[in-house]
Amino acid sequence: MNHFDDPQAVSRYAENPPRLVPGFADLQRMTSLLLAERTPEDARVLVLGAGGGLELKVLAEAHPQWTFDGIDPSAEMLRLATATLGPSLSKRVHLHEGYIDVAPEHPFDAASCLLTLHFIPADERLRTLKEVHRRLKPGAPFVAAHHSIPEGKDERDLWLSRYAAFAISSGVERAHAESARTAIGEKLPILSPEHDEALLREAGFTSVSLFYAAFTFRGWVAYA
Repeated sequence: MNHFDDPQAVSRYAENPPRLVPGFADLQRMTSLLLAERTPEDARVLVLGAGGGLELKVLAEAHPQWTFDGIDPSAEMLRLATATLGPSLSKRVHLHEGYIDVAPEHPFDAASCLLTLHFIPADERLRTLKEVHRRLKPGAPFVAAHHSIPEGKDERDLWLSRYAAFAISSGVERAHAESARTAIGEKLPILSPEHDEALLREAGFTSVSLFYAAFTFRGWVAYA
């Protein structure tokens, strides 16, 4: 069973990003600020990888007139998102189970995708980015952040060891941190920062800029 479909694992999901992603809260806040630079007060925002609701909650609380469409393939994670948002914020959020193809077609004012694209192989990642781009108004901002590690086994091993060290320093048991390090290195289709940026441009995005770099994670803002 995928751990995103495991109710027990999902129930503990919110504990993990702050312990595994350096500057996680600031990443969310920077995403909010970057999206707001070029969006109207009543923006409609697409959130890809919305399960859990952490990103949605930050954006919805910061921008009380925005509405959202959240996309995630895990029903369990979407249920957690609903619980995280609570009755009030949920009124402004439409959740959709599936991948980018289930997202509404009408143009959005902005989009985000945090800690998600590293699960998607390069060819499908390009298609996903193209579909996000197609759903955005011209000039709309898109923020993406995920694992992105320089090529070369030695360098990748070094950065993954730093990822594990950060997790351990955050209170994760050493065995669990090392297990996660191994799984990430062996199972995730992680690309290099150069490859990630090239895919954004190939998908049609312009003015691609790095705004976040934290051990194995990178984040970019780009425009449709």
